[in-house]
Amino acid sequence: MEQTLTAWLLPALTLLAGIAIGFLVARLLPHAAPNRTQRQLDDLQERFDTYQSEVVTHFNTTAGLVKKLTQSYQDVQEHLSDGANRLALDELTRQRLLAALHADEAYSPRERLTPPASVEVPKDYAPKSADTAGTLAEGYGLKNRH
Repeated sequence: MEQTLTAWLLPALTLLAGIAIGFLVARLLPHAAPNRTQRQLDDLQERFDTYQSEVVTHFNTTAGLVKKLTQSYQDVQEHLSDGANRLALDELTRQRLLAALHADEAYSPRERLTPPASVEVPKDYAPKSADTAGTLAEGYGLKNRH
């Protein structure tokens, strides 16, 4: 009986010792891994925040430059229009110059094209008349030798 008690007691004590060692290792070692993971996560978050800030700055700068470009374009148009009014020798020349300057204003780049009234789906075959053989016919493209 003592031998069966030892046979059960030794594995049970070994199991308890393994659980205790595992618990201690689990309590002490995981702090290193989550800290490293947390540092990596913080680093990625910081890089992402920096990237977002750079994107916002880029688009704000682009918007400012486009605004300046638009203003410069308007200033050039105004300068040309004033020059045409002051420097044209006669009324006909002045009218032609002004019409040429303002011809671009008639075209609006934001104007959308309207789709056609009827849209026909593209065909994946060649259209044919009723009395001719289709492209899938056995004799298509062959000449009769009669």
